[in-house]
Amino acid sequence: MPYTTVLVHVDNSRHCAQRIRLAVRLAIAEGAHLIGSAMSGISRYAYGGGVNALQFAPAQMQALRTQASVALHDFERIAREEGLATCETRFVDDDAQGALLLQARYCDLLILGQTDAQDTPSRVIAGTPEYLMLHCGRPVLMVPHAPSAPLAGTAQHPLLAWNGSAEALRAITDALPLLQRAQQVTLAVVNSHAQPAAHGEQPGADLALYLARHGVNVEVLQHDTPPGQDVGTALLAMAAQRRCDLVVMGCYGHMRLREALLGGVTRTVLQDMTVPVLVSH
Repeated sequence: MPYTTVLVHVDNSRHCAQRIRLAVRLAIAEGAHLIGSAMSGISRYAYGGGVNALQFAPAQMQALRTQASVALHDFERIAREEGLATCETRFVDDDAQGALLLQARYCDLLILGQTDAQDTPSRVIAGTPEYLMLHCGRPVLMVPHAPSAPLAGTAQHPLLAWNGSAEALRAITDALPLLQRAQQVTLAVVNSHAQPAAHGEQPGADLALYLARHGVNVEVLQHDTPPGQDVGTALLAMAAQRRCDLVVMGCYGHMRLREALLGGVTRTVLQDMTVPVLVSH
């Protein structure tokens, strides 16, 4: 199914413009409607005057709303510069987690920025990308804050992380619109010997055939990590060696209270990524 509605998080972080440009270019390539959504950053539960409600001065509230308005103005400017035909802006008086969780459910793809520990607005929403990946029910495209190459709206050479799991399969099928536009796709089968029942006699062959029937040009790459090497690190190294411009992988983890607890592979890739990463849970 093609992407017809794409949602991008808009804020005043220093990397937001490159995230918006990627989202705009992707929407143009897909012929999709793009929504730029900005939030005040104050949870809706802070309103109402209850005993647990936070108190905010009117001037503070206005400053936060003004920041969001400026960010949305930049979104509109970039969309015009890139020639996007159809888009809209949304402002929500809520925190990013709550607002994006609701809106993403009615979109085909959610685009977020990688958390940057050196950027104050990015630090404020630390944990939000992980939370949304696990709960929004939609694929999430993460945009690196320090990309290794200029970001485009299409991927020429994606790397697919395949371990035979339902999460990995969901991510790959969610990425089909991007894969069908790619010139080459590498299907990385990592440590297939660890779970032979999940792969069949020829690990990766059945999935490669499935993708080929969808018009995807696939090369299967078998890779065994040496003892002690993190699989996430191995995936990023493969992506760099093969000059891949997108990584597609399943998102593994669970929730305890409201803190996202991701598996080691997902956590490593999201922390060290230098190319966009599409994840599904």
